[in-house]
Amino acid sequence: MSVNEKTNYNEMMDKIMDKITNQITMLGTGNATVSQIYNTCFVLQTSSTLMLVDAGGGNGILSQLKKVNVQISDIHHLFVTHAHTDHVLGVIWVIRMVAQCKGYEGLLHVYGNDKVMRVIKTIIDMILAKKQLAKVAERVVFHQLEDGDCFEVGDMKLECFDIQSTKEKQFGFRAELPGTSEDNVSEDKTASDYASEDKAASDKAASDNHAKPLVLACLGDEPYNEQNRCYIEGADWMMCEAFCLYADRDTFKPYEKCHSTALDAGKLAEELGVKNLILYHTEEKTLATRKENYTREAAENFKGRIFVPDDLEVIEL
Repeated sequence: MSVNEKTNYNEMMDKIMDKITNQITMLGTGNATVSQIYNTCFVLQTSSTLMLVDAGGGNGILSQLKKVNVQISDIHHLFVTHAHTDHVLGVIWVIRMVAQCKGYEGLLHVYGNDKVMRVIKTIIDMILAKKQLAKVAERVVFHQLEDGDCFEVGDMKLECFDIQSTKEKQFGFRAELPGTSEDNVSEDKTASDYASEDKAASDKAASDNHAKPLVLACLGDEPYNEQNRCYIEGADWMMCEAFCLYADRDTFKPYEKCHSTALDAGKLAEELGVKNLILYHTEEKTLATRKENYTREAAENFKGRIFVPDDLEVIEL
């Protein structure tokens, strides 16, 4: 394919995919004890579906949502990875706000493992008022997940997996999103080949059942377990915790806390053949240089694209 043909092809594919918008909004990127940034949680969004993943450790989730213009009335799906305080306490606030939100339409679907369900239900039963609990019963549906469960959230197809934590039962997930994987881009096909197809045919090609879907794998906030390779290998996007730089391991002691480093994440991404790597759940003492240094360290082994987002940053998938 010539340079001009490749340019024309890329422009045409951009037009085909214009209507398919997938993005992640990082509401928080920090670990459990941060105070300058918010605990790790994010919004996964397509053109028609929004899912909140975790909610941080308190009512700061309300501020973060407001900053990115997500209303409580917009939230109908909430995936909770595990019951640690920095992930689950914000969930209580979201449920409370759904309960007292005037004009909330539809249902809030909360997904999580058995421990997550017990913790959330116990806390809301203890602290919410009777009127709020009555609204929870009307508006909130709790979906207890088992390892390997598949379910649909709007136009997203999800499969959850037990990350095999030794600290706390925790589920990651694999999500198939609208659009097609980068694997489907063929440089052997010329721009004229694509140009000869009308828009309807091109749209059909973009969603063809034989095409690989766009895959996002979220590993939770602890190190990868080889048992879960089938969920992650070859993914278009991998979200992976990086507690600190490997160069700073003696300062932050990630391995003693069952966490990884940016170097480890880069090695893993390369080994699993993913295309894009997102690092999160970090320390906050190096914020001024975090993006640059974490990217550099992960890139020592990984040749794909690396994202080290700040709080409130949007990543287009």
